[in-house]
Amino acid sequence: MKDIFVSDLTGFEEGRPFDSYFLLLLKQTRSTKTNKPYLNLILCDKTGQIEGRVWDPADPRIARDVERGDIVKARGSVSRFDDRLQMKVEQLRKAVPGEAEKSDLMPATIYDVDELWHELMGFIESFTEPDLKRLLTAILDQPAIAEAYREAPAARQLHHAWLGGLLEHVVSLLRLADRVVPNYTMLHRDLLLTGVILHDVGKVYELAWDTGFEYTIEGTLLGHIQLGIELVERTMDALPGFPPRLRTLVVHMILSHHGKLEFGSSKLPMIPEALVLNFVDDLDAKMQAIASEFDKCAREGKSAAELTGKVWALDQRQLLSTRAYLDEGK
Repeated sequence: MKDIFVSDLTGFEEGRPFDSYFLLLLKQTRSTKTNKPYLNLILCDKTGQIEGRVWDPADPRIARDVERGDIVKARGSVSRFDDRLQMKVEQLRKAVPGEAEKSDLMPATIYDVDELWHELMGFIESFTEPDLKRLLTAILDQPAIAEAYREAPAARQLHHAWLGGLLEHVVSLLRLADRVVPNYTMLHRDLLLTGVILHDVGKVYELAWDTGFEYTIEGTLLGHIQLGIELVERTMDALPGFPPRLRTLVVHMILSHHGKLEFGSSKLPMIPEALVLNFVDDLDAKMQAIASEFDKCAREGKSAAELTGKVWALDQRQLLSTRAYLDEGK
């Protein structure tokens, strides 16, 4: 089992030996300025990534069959170069099956996935619109889709980029949307919540998460909006008597959920439910990006009462934790 994580290494003295399990994200042969070959590795676990160096690739203690996507056990020590942490790898081998937990090696939701799934199913069970309930049940009752929906990240990098991130994001949106509905009587609750549940369903095909978070070929060529619509329309076609007008509205919500054409939407939101979906989706993504930035600063030992660095996901603006700032002033 893993007991030393990447986040722990910031406190290690240079040269102190350690060993741990990692997911190998990159393996490249490079050369020094004197043309001496070395291996450049990117190792990761759920707390972050570290660059590794194997200065003698011919060393018999370095397994040659190790490739990108493998779970490995590495032994070495940390050093710093250009103010960046690196690992000098002295031993490297493939991990034996069952030797390390995938949940230790890739970032994962801190919430109980079973509880999140139960909450999602509870929202669907509360529907009064039978056709929308039929649609969601038909999609999420498919074992392969249900498993992927529970495991998938919500994004490769920007927000909820961890195992279970899609489910965590959707449940958060369901809670938000269900609070908005009573305030605006024009909203069709079940339609809005259906849009929430299905707006990113195409990500179960767009993303792959076995060897880090990457785009599939289909995801790169088509994107999650197109993939999601294909799944939803295929399911509707298989449901006897699914109302054509309801079909149009559900598809519109998926098409327009990015809000603007320049953000990838095929259409602008043109019904109240689509507009609310875009707003709560954007809100949740931005708030999670802020929380992740504050967590990152805490791991790096920075004061929470200071401005962060520029955050790319939020137009490269700096952020300030109001709670920490006010607490420090007391």
